[in-house]
Amino acid sequence: MSPIHPLVWFFALSFQITNATCIGGWLAAYGPVTNKAWEGRVLWIELGMIMFGVGLLGNFYHDDELREIRRAAARKQERREKARSEKGPNKNVDKVYMVPENGLFKLILFPHYLCEWIEWCGFWMIGGLGCVPARAFVVNEVFTMTVRAIQGWHWYVERFGKEKIGNRRAVIPGIL
Repeated sequence: MSPIHPLVWFFALSFQITNATCIGGWLAAYGPVTNKAWEGRVLWIELGMIMFGVGLLGNFYHDDELREIRRAAARKQERREKARSEKGPNKNVDKVYMVPENGLFKLILFPHYLCEWIEWCGFWMIGGLGCVPARAFVVNEVFTMTVRAIQGWHWYVERFGKEKIGNRRAVIPGIL
C-alpha cells in the first residue's frame, strides 16, 4: 500500500464523520418514522439491501484482485531475495503494474468504482429516494470517480498500449 499523507487521512476521516452525521440526522428527522410512512416500502428496502450487498461484495472482490497483484509481487521478490541468500527480506516491495484480468476487469478497468456506485445507490434506496444526503453522496461519488476513472483509463493506455487494454472501458461496460 502506498503511503498516505496525514492531512489526506484527516480530511477523509472528517468527510466520513460529516457524511454519517448528515445521513443519520436526515433519517432521524425526515426519514420514515411512523408505521404509515413505512407502508409499501418493504420491497423497495429489500431491493436496496440486495443492491448494497452485491455492490459491497463486488467492491471487496475487485479491491482484493488489485491487492493480489501487489501480494504476488511481494512473494516473487521475497523468493528472489532468498535465492540470493541475503540476510533478510526487504520490507519494500517494488511497485508492479499489471492489467487485472479477473471479474469485471475483463470489461472495465475500474470495476471497484462501479461496484461502489451500486453499493451506495442501494443505500440511497434503503433511505428512500428523498434522502438528500444519500443522494448527494452518490452524485458526488459518481462525478469525482468518473473523472478519476477516465484519467486512469488514459494512464493504462499510455502505460500498456491500446492493444493490451483492448475494448475495456473505464468504468461502465460498453459505455464509458
